[in-house]
Amino acid sequence: MTTKCDYCTLRRKALFDPMSPEDVAAMQRFKVGELVVDAGTQILMEGSNSPQLYTALYGMGLRYRYLENGERQVINFVFPGDFLGLQAGLMGEMGHSVEATTRMTLCVFKRSDLWSYMSADPQRGFELAWLAAVEEHFLGETLTTVGQRTALQSVAWAFVKLYQRLKASGSSDDGVFHFPFKQRDLADALGLSLVHTNKTIRKLKERQLITWIGDRITIHDMPALARTGLTTLVEPRTRPIM
Repeated sequence: MTTKCDYCTLRRKALFDPMSPEDVAAMQRFKVGELVVDAGTQILMEGSNSPQLYTALYGMGLRYRYLENGERQVINFVFPGDFLGLQAGLMGEMGHSVEATTRMTLCVFKRSDLWSYMSADPQRGFELAWLAAVEEHFLGETLTTVGQRTALQSVAWAFVKLYQRLKASGSSDDGVFHFPFKQRDLADALGLSLVHTNKTIRKLKERQLITWIGDRITIHDMPALARTGLTTLVEPRTRPIM
């Protein structure tokens, strides 16, 4: 059955801004249904002008694009609460693809309703701009990581950021988080080779900073991991749900 916005699990997570009854009612009118997809399903395709927009309710995925030589560049990871299709909604087509890594449940919205949804309340337009700014900020951090951090610093930085994001959304506990991605995905996101990434993760294990077994990552010493990644332990800012 389709989840009603009144009972949305995301609204109970510390990461997301509280919503007034009026906001919830407006969101319910904007939402047209839900889509459940299996792992490996392409949700949005680069260059497409999909008529739907999505919010990830459950599950995880990848944002990526392919270069002309066939190499893949992972842009970032998709977690519950992420809004998908914003580029198509604003620019007419997607600049990247989105694929489900696990089974996912997506809230579905009509792209053609986006402007009327925002025009009904200027705050919604601000929230959309905020989400776009967060994406730009994350990409800027990633670019800094690729250009200025060593492989060891980059991977340590990534684990800190991933843990903080998942902890705030209620998907991790006591330094342990579910990470159903491959080392290749992490390598692509950080601009590293798979071999280099594997060696770097081994170094972090040898230093007893992390353990990666299957789809579970355990962080044993968060302050030390943050120092290694040249980053600080600042809780993520709360964000709106779209």
